[in-house]
Amino acid sequence: MSASARRQVAGAPRLTLLSIGQVLAKLTPEFSDLSPSKLRFLEDRHLVSPERTPAGYRTYSPADVERLRFVLTVQRDHYLPLRVIKDYLDEVDAGRNPALPNGQKAKGAVAVNERAKYTRKDMTDHSGALASVLDAAVSAGLIEAKKVYLAQDLIVLKCVVEASKFGIEPRHLRGMRLAVDREIGLVSQAVKASSKGSQTMSKTEFRDKAGELSEVLTTMRGVLTREALERLES
Repeated sequence: MSASARRQVAGAPRLTLLSIGQVLAKLTPEFSDLSPSKLRFLEDRHLVSPERTPAGYRTYSPADVERLRFVLTVQRDHYLPLRVIKDYLDEVDAGRNPALPNGQKAKGAVAVNERAKYTRKDMTDHSGALASVLDAAVSAGLIEAKKVYLAQDLIVLKCVVEASKFGIEPRHLRGMRLAVDREIGLVSQAVKASSKGSQTMSKTEFRDKAGELSEVLTTMRGVLTREALERLES
């Protein structure tokens, strides 16, 4: 029995099931980058389990749609990795009452308003950073110099402030920016190479495939980091 079927109460009227196209019509006004390939990617990561028709087409219950809305919202607004979201949903599915991964209680999350714009003073006020720390983060290539900053800039600056508590300065993190740039270059090359000989990918499909590979590499990095930390403790 599928997850969506288990969520139905015995004896209740049959729920209206939606096709991928109908799900996209409901959710794309909120999540403009949502696509069929991203829905399939979330299914592959076991974040949602749609039912299948006898012909093999995916169908989504209202509960599946709300689950997708939650996943997409938390990923967008709190920059949570999918593995963290899945761990939370696994706890919910098991009947437990875990803390919501809202950036305050979930490890690795930083809550910000994604649509907000920040002046230089806003950046220092919201992060607790000195103006010199923001300048150092810009010099290290961690944040791009600009008149109006975005949510991701504030997140990076908050992380810089937290790292400074361990004696790590922005200049020490310059290598992280270089490593990210190298990884994105690798991802871009790999996705382009995988499409050779096939129909040219749209920008949306390219972005989805690049995001899928990036998520794989992020998971691998997390495992390797945990293993390295365990070796330090031994």
